[in-house]
Amino acid sequence: MFLYRSPTDRVTRASKVAGRLREMGLGTPPDVTLVMARSRAIEARSLLATGADPLDARKTKEGERRTPTFGEIADEVVSSLESGWRNEKHRAQWRSTLLTYCGPLRAKPVNEVETADVLAVLAPIWTEKAETASRVRGRIEKVLDAAKAKGHRSGENPARWRGHLDHLLARRQKLQRGHHPAMPWIELPAFVERLKASENLAARCLEFVILTACRSGEVLRSVRNGQIHGLRWEEVDHKVAVWTVPAIRMKAGKPHRVPLTVRAVEILAEMEAARRGPFVFPGQQGDMPLSEMGLEALLRRLKVKPYTVHGFRSTFSDWAYACTSFPREIVEAALAHAVGDAVERAYRRGDAVERRRELMEAWAAFCNAPTGVNVVPIGLHSSGERTGRRWST
Repeated sequence: MFLYRSPTDRVTRASKVAGRLREMGLGTPPDVTLVMARSRAIEARSLLATGADPLDARKTKEGERRTPTFGEIADEVVSSLESGWRNEKHRAQWRSTLLTYCGPLRAKPVNEVETADVLAVLAPIWTEKAETASRVRGRIEKVLDAAKAKGHRSGENPARWRGHLDHLLARRQKLQRGHHPAMPWIELPAFVERLKASENLAARCLEFVILTACRSGEVLRSVRNGQIHGLRWEEVDHKVAVWTVPAIRMKAGKPHRVPLTVRAVEILAEMEAARRGPFVFPGQQGDMPLSEMGLEALLRRLKVKPYTVHGFRSTFSDWAYACTSFPREIVEAALAHAVGDAVERAYRRGDAVERRRELMEAWAAFCNAPTGVNVVPIGLHSSGERTGRRWST
């Protein structure tokens, strides 16, 4: 039973629960009157009579009443969403932005976050770091929407852009980051000749990336679901000259078959002769794949900056549309882009790998065209209207 420490004590009552003495505060005068303290003591005794611990019951009740902070909901949102993210970098960026830029919001009860609080976070970075600021805004909106769905908020979302923050912040310029700088296709044969003249592993890797028109993360080191990934030997079928990129490394989340040209197969044979691990293009230690930094360093040494590794996909696309007659669907499939709506893709189930092989062999022939020979698109009327596309030397 509960025992008073003194006849006038309204602060603490003591009782034995499971054979041990526990104390529970009943309030502090003058906020809590003697009548209130007695009423709380009676309620606690009633709980004891049922075998419950009144102290635990009060903590549970207080926990249910307390509104979580923005930081607590933000952490819950990231934890619930991250299982669907294949990219470790994406996961890290979510956590980093919600910690670095949303610091002033994290300790605030999520139901008290208002427009002024959101603006205080966004305004300092809205102009100088526009791309980051836009992502921070979207993530704040996501967290507050989650809080509303959990019953911790009501009303409109103060981080909403359309019809709300667009009246308070300057509209961000589209594509502020710009495209990845891409080498003009007319310059590529001379550049590939320089790559072939180098015995550097990074040069072989970059040439392979160019010939396959793949994303660098499909060949080079990347982190997915906490594991290191890169082009492995078992992904290459030498009999049919096809490289199958696993779904986990593909942006669309589906396996992608890449037809390998004669020159690409030659590069693989050269790498296999010096094989030293599970990865086709290993780093210095051999047990890890080469990183993109190695290729970026190569571009700097060859003095072709600001062109980027990813930009060679644009070079391929520009060449294919300017100089060949291959259908758009084949070109986009070579780039692992989805073409058409869901219904159209459902009926077009094949990946046209052999048709794409013709395109990639034409691309390889162009990349290895002798330097000093003009390579120009043909098949134009005098008016400039295109009748068909081919490339010729």
